[in-house]
Amino acid sequence: MFETLRERLDSVLGKLKGRGKLSEGDVETALREVRRGLLEADVDYKVVKTLVETIRERAVGREVLDSITPGQQVAAIVYEELSALMGTDPVALVISPKPPTVYLMVGLQGGGKTTSTVKIARKLASGHKPLVVACDMRRPAAVEQLQVLAKQSKIPFFGPEPGEKDVLPVVRRALRHAADHLNDVILFDTAGRLHMDQELMDELVAVKEAVQPTEILLVVDAMTGQEAVRVAQSFHEKLSITGVVLSKLDGDARGGAALAIRQVTGVPIKLAGVGEGTDALEVFDARRMAQRIMGMGDVMGLAEKIQQMTDSGAAEKMAESIKKKFTLDDLLSQFEQIEKMGPLEKVLDMIPGFSKMKGMGGDDLDPKRLRQSKAIIQSMTKGERRDPGIIKGSRRRRIAQGSGTSVQMVNQLLAQYEQMRKLMKQFGKQGKNVRLPKGLFGGGFRSR
Repeated sequence: MFETLRERLDSVLGKLKGRGKLSEGDVETALREVRRGLLEADVDYKVVKTLVETIRERAVGREVLDSITPGQQVAAIVYEELSALMGTDPVALVISPKPPTVYLMVGLQGGGKTTSTVKIARKLASGHKPLVVACDMRRPAAVEQLQVLAKQSKIPFFGPEPGEKDVLPVVRRALRHAADHLNDVILFDTAGRLHMDQELMDELVAVKEAVQPTEILLVVDAMTGQEAVRVAQSFHEKLSITGVVLSKLDGDARGGAALAIRQVTGVPIKLAGVGEGTDALEVFDARRMAQRIMGMGDVMGLAEKIQQMTDSGAAEKMAESIKKKFTLDDLLSQFEQIEKMGPLEKVLDMIPGFSKMKGMGGDDLDPKRLRQSKAIIQSMTKGERRDPGIIKGSRRRRIAQGSGTSVQMVNQLLAQYEQMRKLMKQFGKQGKNVRLPKGLFGGGFRSR
């Protein structure tokens, strides 16, 4: 997401940072590239026009033109305006002071509404007792899809009786069921359509009146660009939506919806789906999104991901093992912890400056090497993992064949392990942080 826009902004702002002083012509040239990048990202053209004009008004002021580093100030202005465009501060879901909290999930068919419903329920499950309710009785297998996802995530489910077609009796029974079972959060997964129509709107208005929702959350597919903005406008006019959930923000979309939907509708983006798993949901943070768009990384997001995904039991076991001897089993455990954080390229995308490594070796990082490195260790015997010194020529060929890799890859992994073993030994003696070997995330994960 946003890769093309990031590259364009990085290029044009990089040229400005090299100038000692900017003329209005320099700023105009830069804004032309910014405008082109935003349009290529499928941002609504009216939003682009407003944003560019705002940046121009701030960038051509005397405080910038007379600055020692005007290029850096222009970059800061672009960052601030992108943040403001998307909402600046995160907006939390509203929890009713008097249970139950009711969320009405709406959106078009195929936008990720059912999956997002379970994602939100799972996110709230740590402090609440949510119930998901199937209200889409028109789309084939819609009820079954919600039921399966809810079961996988251990979320209580309520649905219609077999053959039932009227949605209003279902929602009324669901409210009673929630009261009887002490469910303090209810999420209604409503019907979707391939396009907006009056029948759909009438049904949603009737459900809204019946359940009196705390929030009406519109799920829109981030990959639909400007169309997502038009959909949001239409739903808002009919239902007065209170928040937007962007699905598929991890895809190859150009990102226009994320940049424009708040500006056009005035409705905040509250959550973003960042993967297929029901745990892949994040609070939408405009500042952090703007940082990633501009190649500044997302250190806070990376830290949170590490905190969420690291198994504390595994960490304690690792610490105890390091005190004794760092083994290949420990290295395998580290690989597994990294894998839990999500796709490697997306984790690396959160690291400040990583996007600027493109063309300097950063673009040949291959997430497949993580799986290959795991396969190499898993192809070893217990004795080999405990004592890698016994792994000679014939054993290396057997391991390479068993893991579907090459002897060269086996050699690289063993060499990196040896580096880490020495550093961990030093760590155990000195009790200090030590720098990981350069090749661990360089040569260790590069395609060959």
